[in-house]
Amino acid sequence: MMTTILVVDDEREMRKLVELHLYQAGHHVLHADNGEDAIEQVRTSNIDLILLDVMMSGMNGFEVCEKIRTFSPIPIIFLTALDAKTDLVKGLKLGGDDYVIKPFTAIELMARINAILRRVGINSYEHHKVGIIEHDVVSRQITVNNEKIQLTLKEYELLHIFMKYEGKAFSREQLLERIWGMDYEGGTRTVDTHIKTLRLKLGEQAGKYIETVWGIGYRFEVVE
Repeated sequence: MMTTILVVDDEREMRKLVELHLYQAGHHVLHADNGEDAIEQVRTSNIDLILLDVMMSGMNGFEVCEKIRTFSPIPIIFLTALDAKTDLVKGLKLGGDDYVIKPFTAIELMARINAILRRVGINSYEHHKVGIIEHDVVSRQITVNNEKIQLTLKEYELLHIFMKYEGKAFSREQLLERIWGMDYEGGTRTVDTHIKTLRLKLGEQAGKYIETVWGIGYRFEVVE
């Protein structure tokens, strides 16, 4: 099953850069630009790992880590421009699992992430099958009844989140925020349009896996 990583950074450009590296490696990404939002997402979402910037305005990364550790053991990697060992040691003592010093390369970042995921027993390169749909995480290839189908990025991300949380109902607002981001200015009709085309591409049988939950949104569940 694909891993979900929360990126917490108040610098939009850095956040987008990190998200790009994670998407290319086959991860699902959530993001937050402040500590309060990050803590709330940890409480309400199924997150496998957190990339947490240290130098944020308001609540800094160390404070966020300390609060998260009061209720969750989710692995945390600090992203920091600080190279002072005392600060890095402080972060680890507060419950951080590792750190990456800015500027960093994609190779270094992914090596740190994969090392921690292996340590906690999460395999980020699994082959996931639900019903007649198969998902090869490495190649980001989707097959239905062993036939490859071509999806747009947003369609792929929708299907990925549905397969990851099979049986969970999502509101249109939740899907809009997770897939398009909090800064997206379009309406929830965008979600309906993409769901419609995704169902068509999955075909008559697999398309039925995406159920409409009246008054709420959508749920992914195998229908035999």
